[in-house]
Amino acid sequence: MSPGGLSLRALLILGLCHSGRRSLASAPKGQPGRIAVVGAGIGGSATAFYLRQEFGAGVKIDVFEPGAVGGRLATVKIGDHEYETGGSVIHPLNLHMKHFIEKLGIPPRKDVPSKMAIFDGKELTFEESNWFIVNFLRLLWRYGLHFLRMQMWVESVLDKFMRIYQYQQYGYSFSTVERLLHAMGGDGFLTLMNQTLEETMMAEGFSQVFINDIVAPITRVNYGQSVRINGFVGAVSLAGADSGLWAVDGGNRRVCSGLLYHSKSELISARVTSISVKVRPSKTGAAASFYEVNYVGESGSAHSLYDIVVIATPLHQGKSDISFSGFSPTIPTHYPGRYHQTVSTLVHGVLNVSYLGSSEPASEFTVSDVLTTDSKGSAINSLSSIDPVHVPQGYSRPPASHAKVWKVFSPQPLSQEQLRHMFLSWEVASETRWLAYPSYRPPHRKTPPFILHNRLYYLNAVEWAASAMEMSAIAARNVALLAHHRWHGEKKKVDQEDLHTRLRGEL
Repeated sequence: MSPGGLSLRALLILGLCHSGRRSLASAPKGQPGRIAVVGAGIGGSATAFYLRQEFGAGVKIDVFEPGAVGGRLATVKIGDHEYETGGSVIHPLNLHMKHFIEKLGIPPRKDVPSKMAIFDGKELTFEESNWFIVNFLRLLWRYGLHFLRMQMWVESVLDKFMRIYQYQQYGYSFSTVERLLHAMGGDGFLTLMNQTLEETMMAEGFSQVFINDIVAPITRVNYGQSVRINGFVGAVSLAGADSGLWAVDGGNRRVCSGLLYHSKSELISARVTSISVKVRPSKTGAAASFYEVNYVGESGSAHSLYDIVVIATPLHQGKSDISFSGFSPTIPTHYPGRYHQTVSTLVHGVLNVSYLGSSEPASEFTVSDVLTTDSKGSAINSLSSIDPVHVPQGYSRPPASHAKVWKVFSPQPLSQEQLRHMFLSWEVASETRWLAYPSYRPPHRKTPPFILHNRLYYLNAVEWAASAMEMSAIAARNVALLAHHRWHGEKKKVDQEDLHTRLRGEL
């Protein structure tokens, strides 16, 4: 990476700290009165935060959430500690997430050293050493320079990806996922959406052996899917194997509750059932349109009118049943495509190291993260020793000969027989079934737009490019900017081309 690239990123981080102040300081007249956000996961809570920045203190923001704040960022308590069951790691270049914890005053979680191994269903084909040079030489001996070339390829994608922070710092927004991706990476990013990661890497000269042995285990642990996912989400997945990954002290969901607090939103514990267009007379006598949000909470059914609505929950089968009425053209209740199931099982028990084909004594087995190849009949996608969301002072991860908490990702719930193969004994086995992310199957279908209607927006369209905490935060910033610009008729800030060339000389 060039020194110029590093200085640009430093400037972007500084710029993010000041983003949004323009709107608070000099908000124009004619602000919306009420805004609704449907969903209080990372996308919905970030949207509320950015909407407050853009529209100022005078707007009432309601956030609807029938479950726990955090959505797919969730924890479960085992014994005296809580553990992540949902989204668990954040990339060091995820500038929005970094800005959030700085704004909220939440520290990153204390890092605990870890070791990785790869399991082919019978034995460990690679086991990380404590020594970097040993790992490097092993990979060099088996795969040549493929591993270094993979890091360079991922970094080239990340360098283009980082442009979005510059565009958003200057207030630019995009009406579709395709336009957003094109602004970042041109036709190259759109091409990545229309071919598999396997096809992309083969075209770049990577061997099939390297893809099967190294790349597939990474996509399986991050997305529960093979290298036949699209190339863009594949690059995001490979970035998730970088060093320097971090998490939030106390659990990543703390970011969501903190953003809602700072947005001064009202959290409404209710499930939204339908949204319709209503026309009402305004103070001037002219007709004005509003969105009627119908919802069901503990007190029964109710409805409220809003000027702007942002849907921050997936409009797909199994994820939502919000119906839409009075819209022309019609808005579907469910968009095409499906969400992929991943089962997260947290087991407090003693690992059976022989299940992994290891002959080491359990007391000497120090691997903490076991990734798996895409072998036929594989029951699990990964097996990881995990630490509490708050790492206490003096904490050290117990050896495999002791009972500790393991997280198992699998495509289907684990049977008692499968658990008996993996663990010598266990006290707790807590299962969470996630429809965690889309099933990524190129060629890429046209994603739903960010704009469903005049002032009705859909945040989760971005997940069909890639599902990640930072992708949701980027979409939240984009939708807040989009809603602000379109409310005030600022067309020059929407869907502008060649922004990279235009802004390159301004930093």
